[in-house]
Amino acid sequence: MKIGFDHEKYLKEQSKYILERVNNFDKLYLEFGGKLIADLHAKRVLPGFDENAKIKVLSYMKDSVEVVICVYAGDIERNKVRGDFGTTYDMEVLRLIDDLRSYDLDVNSVVITRYEGQPATTVFINKLEKRGIKVYKHAPTKGYPSDVDTIVSEEGFGANPYIETTKPIVVMTAPGPNSGKLGTCLSQLYHENKRGNEVGYSKFETFPVWNVPLKHPLNIAYEAATVDLKDVNMIDSFHLEKYGEMAVNYNRDLELFPVLKKIIEKITGKESMFQSPTDMGVNRVGFGIVDDDVVKEASIQEIIRRYFNTACDYKKGQVDKAALQRMKFIMEELDLKPEDRKVVNPAREYSSVLKEKCEDKNDMCPVMAIELEDGTILTGRGSDLMNASAALILNAIKYLGNIPDEMHLISRTILDPIVELKSQILSSKNNSLSCQEVLEALSICAVTNPSAAYALGKISELKGCQAHSTVMMTKDDEQTLKKIGIDVTCDPEFASQNLYYI
Repeated sequence: MKIGFDHEKYLKEQSKYILERVNNFDKLYLEFGGKLIADLHAKRVLPGFDENAKIKVLSYMKDSVEVVICVYAGDIERNKVRGDFGTTYDMEVLRLIDDLRSYDLDVNSVVITRYEGQPATTVFINKLEKRGIKVYKHAPTKGYPSDVDTIVSEEGFGANPYIETTKPIVVMTAPGPNSGKLGTCLSQLYHENKRGNEVGYSKFETFPVWNVPLKHPLNIAYEAATVDLKDVNMIDSFHLEKYGEMAVNYNRDLELFPVLKKIIEKITGKESMFQSPTDMGVNRVGFGIVDDDVVKEASIQEIIRRYFNTACDYKKGQVDKAALQRMKFIMEELDLKPEDRKVVNPAREYSSVLKEKCEDKNDMCPVMAIELEDGTILTGRGSDLMNASAALILNAIKYLGNIPDEMHLISRTILDPIVELKSQILSSKNNSLSCQEVLEALSICAVTNPSAAYALGKISELKGCQAHSTVMMTKDDEQTLKKIGIDVTCDPEFASQNLYYI
């Protein structure tokens, strides 16, 4: 993989800048936008970026840091899912706590924002408290976000309980966007100032990258990732007017800035040190870019992946038509086509060949294609025995291990009992083996079959490879490929005419 980003340079620059900011205050409330852990979007668009870079920055300063996790009650009620991992937000909070602890970071508490007694959220609160996690409940803030006099009063932020914090850097993070991080930070500023404490606020938002051009593919890739939120990148007019310097921000921050500045000034009783939304940020990711061409190409490919993801989400009814139209506009803006993703045409062409041979022309003939590190493109087809993703992985590891295609790595004495278990005992309507089931069968055969063991060891070489399916995959198969490290996209076609059984 070509490297476009210097991870070590970024870590040093970012840590230094945060510490410089906190030196201005007794305590700094640092709002983290995006993913604190496993930032896979950043990893894809910035080749060389460590997906856990942000938490490693905090780990360097762990003695000065404590973490507060915000989650919006409404997201828990509707079982909102983090797309890249397929986990609901309540489960994502638990995972986040475990991961933070693994880096020896102090988890102060969980804040339930806009809480109004929702039943599922109340169950989640009880679950957290039973495990010894401190929970704060914040109701919707009266007057927020525009009525400054009401917001900065005892019936506004004053109605929220004060979160007891002790360290100089308090990180506000969340499982996803619109979780109430900003409101919680401002609420804390209100309570801290009432107590006579000198505290500040800053924002750590990786994208858009403020010191990269507005129409750079890296920043456009951020718009593609947030089409459902309707985020639009814009020039920070406040920054341009104050400093005569071009900086990129996005519509929500620009629209909110005048009110946010007034809120901070009313809380502190003095003029804000921030003259623009860009001033509020501490993000230094742009200074880690060492090869702009590599970053541009990686970002373009991410935009195409986002196009396929949005098209599939629209087909499933998970996003509206406006999101899909916005995604198409982004593609047209950069003169991109879905076929600019190398694995798309090979998968579609093989599927077309199979359809010609099928008696039933309505048969979808699922096919997957993968591009290996050396540029080789391989395909796999679905069958009654195994689905296309399982067939593809077997074909790929055979190729990487120079194992003849006709050699069977998995014995029928292993496969047949699994099929029988699914069909006869578990009464599954779909007996075709999934990718994970085939890999588990392969691992069993590896105990006695040296070729199977050798092939199993080649799976790690698939990390970072690109794949495409002619039909939408099951969530389980999609997650298995993501765990392997394969970036997979799908055509927006259902794999079956069935509504439930796939």
